[in-house]
Amino acid sequence: MTITQPDLSVFETVESEVRSYCRGWPTIFDRAQGSHMYDEDGHTYLDFFAGAGTLNYGHNNPVLKRALLDYLERDGVVHGLDMSTTAKRAFLETFQEKILQPRGMDHKVMFPGPTGTNAVEAALKLARKVKGREAIVSFTNAFHGMSLGSLAVTGNAFKRAGAGIPLVHGTPMPFDDYLGGATDDFIWFERLLEDQGSGLNKPAAVIVETVQGEGGINVARAEWLRALSDLCERHDMLLIVDDIQMGCGRTGAFFSFEEAGIKPDIITLSKSIGGYGLPLALTLFKPELDVWEPGEHNGTFRGNNPAFVTATAAFETYWTDSQMEKQTLSRGEQVEAVLRAISEEHADDVADFRGRGLVWGLEFHDKDRANAVAKRAFELGLLIETSGPESEVVKLLPALTITPEELDEGLRVLARAVRETA
Repeated sequence: MTITQPDLSVFETVESEVRSYCRGWPTIFDRAQGSHMYDEDGHTYLDFFAGAGTLNYGHNNPVLKRALLDYLERDGVVHGLDMSTTAKRAFLETFQEKILQPRGMDHKVMFPGPTGTNAVEAALKLARKVKGREAIVSFTNAFHGMSLGSLAVTGNAFKRAGAGIPLVHGTPMPFDDYLGGATDDFIWFERLLEDQGSGLNKPAAVIVETVQGEGGINVARAEWLRALSDLCERHDMLLIVDDIQMGCGRTGAFFSFEEAGIKPDIITLSKSIGGYGLPLALTLFKPELDVWEPGEHNGTFRGNNPAFVTATAAFETYWTDSQMEKQTLSRGEQVEAVLRAISEEHADDVADFRGRGLVWGLEFHDKDRANAVAKRAFELGLLIETSGPESEVVKLLPALTITPEELDEGLRVLARAVRETA
């Protein structure tokens, strides 16, 4: 595909240097539908990025779009703070009926603000309020958001440095297989908890991702998650699962922790919970933890009614049975087979491939290689990003609604990009 250089001057002169994704994809996108994006010059790109996990149901999903347009055309409430509205009622009723009750969950639903980091901040505040302690344990290579509380439990040194002040009350522990199996799971963590001379302030909570997306597609084993849940219960710590990127069906089941059979005390959701790409975030917690005073945590945009509408439509369309979960797991097997073939073909270059459902990573020994592959993929019409502490992992995050043919096409482009950057 030949790409003419677009005029990016207004972005380069007016927009802040903090911009990032646009640097890797130097074109001007104009339209998007399903698993494709189109730039203003008419070039087509297959999207294996999906808004960093925000577009699990694809761009401009027609069912969700119809529900949104119908709502707007009848002058439905758009901005409502936390007022009771018909859109919020439908969302809560449907979320309870389609998502919570079938999984035996009675968690309360909190609307903390429109983004994932808002959900995490609310979770951390609530855990500290309930337990009366300040310390939070997180894990190596974790990513939980860009506001100060979320950064304090994030591992990436580059992102942490952006805070400009010390990040406190967070203690990192090794994620699953961080030490390559050299020690038993949680032996260090438990010893610190039990030793009065360890210097570890007793934590209010532990926050964890079941799959670390930004950290390099690090997949926690189900038995590791169960052991963590047991550790939290024995030591009176709340378990927070950050399901912002891996929830809403990304790993197969609606919640990524379902496979492990654990019941987190607090769960954070955002990204694809709104279905259409509209900002929405939730903090879920067990009823006995609902100790908030009215207005003690709030936000101007916590009542995004259009997102309630599209989210409700997504639940009704994709989560009334197990078909979406089965489809995602089947597509995941398709990805795994191709990544295994790429890994075997480039055995000297590829360090590892790993994933669950429709989130996968391809790691290279040469830490610059992943960026080269992503750049070449863009030139060939495929949008992929990188992840990991040194951007050493090519990250695949296609829409859950992608067709087998589209998935196969994108995987062929990826294989070509790997071959041509060798």
